[in-house]
Amino acid sequence: MAKSELFSYSNLVHAIAGGCGSAVAMTTFYPLDTVRTRLQLEEARTSKSTIAIMVEIFKEEGLAGLYRGLLPVIQSLYCSNFVYFYTFHGLKRIANKDKTLLLDLLLGMVAGSINVMTTNPLWVVNTRMKMQGARLRSGQQASPQTHNYKNLLDGLIQVKQKEGIAGLWSGACSSLILTINPAIQFMAYEAMKRHMQRTYGSQQLNSLDVFKVGAAAKAIATVLTYPIQLVQAKQRHGHTYEGLPQKPGLIAMLLFILRKHGFTGLFKGLEAKILQTVLTAALMFVCYEKIAGIVFAVLMGNKKTALRK
Repeated sequence: MAKSELFSYSNLVHAIAGGCGSAVAMTTFYPLDTVRTRLQLEEARTSKSTIAIMVEIFKEEGLAGLYRGLLPVIQSLYCSNFVYFYTFHGLKRIANKDKTLLLDLLLGMVAGSINVMTTNPLWVVNTRMKMQGARLRSGQQASPQTHNYKNLLDGLIQVKQKEGIAGLWSGACSSLILTINPAIQFMAYEAMKRHMQRTYGSQQLNSLDVFKVGAAAKAIATVLTYPIQLVQAKQRHGHTYEGLPQKPGLIAMLLFILRKHGFTGLFKGLEAKILQTVLTAALMFVCYEKIAGIVFAVLMGNKKTALRK
C-alpha cells in the first residue's frame, strides 16, 4: 500500500506541475535573481535598492547581463522542484493523512534532503554560470579559478575533473540545513491554505488567494534562513578569503562575514532576495495549482481532485 502511495500517478502530476510552475515563475522574475546573486557574490558591489542595481547591470552589460545563466537555472530548478514535489507529496500521502503541521514540516525537510543530495551538482554549476562573463566590480576575488562552461552538462564534467566529486557537492552542508526553508514554506502554505479553505467553505481557492498565501509563506521562510543562503551561494561559487581555509565551513564563513561586514553583512541582498523569492514562489504556486488542476480534470475527469494532496 505504501509503495502504491509513493509511486502514484497523482504524485507524478504534482511533480510535473511543480516543475513547470517554478520554471514559469523564475523566467518571469529572473532579473531579480540576477541582482540577488550579484549582491551575494560581489564583495565590491555596494548595496543599493534592487531597481538601482538592476539599472547598473543593464548599463554595464545590457539586457543579456540581467538574464545571464537563465537556461541552466531553469533546467536545475525544474529538476529540483520535480524531485521535491514528488517526494513531498508521496511522503505526505503515506505518513500524514491527518494533515498535521508538524509532520508537514518534518516531511518537508526529508523531501528537501533528498532533493539536495540529488540535485546539488546542478546548482553548483549554474551558480558559476550566472557569474560567467559578468563584469565584476574591481577588487573582487570571488573564485580561484576562471569558469568557462559551455552548458550545464559541460560544467558538471569540468567540476568533476578539476575538483573531484566533493566539488559537485560544494555547499551541500548549507543546503541540507536550508531544507528547513522549503519545509517552513510548505508548512506555512498548507496551514494558511487550509485555514482559507475552511473560512470560504471551499477546496478551490482563486488565483489571488493562492498568490497571497504563497507570497506570505515564502517571505517567512526567506527571512528566517537568509544568512545561511548567503553562505551557500558563496560556497557554491568557490569563494576564498585570506585567513580562511580554501573551502571554509558554514560557521567559519558566517563568523568571517560577521566580523568583516557586521550583522547587516549577513543580510546583504535580502531586499532583492525577498522580492525575487516571494514573487517567484507566489506565481509558482498559482501555476502549480492551475496546472495540477487542469491535468487532474482532463485526465481523471474530476475537478475536485485538482487539489488532492
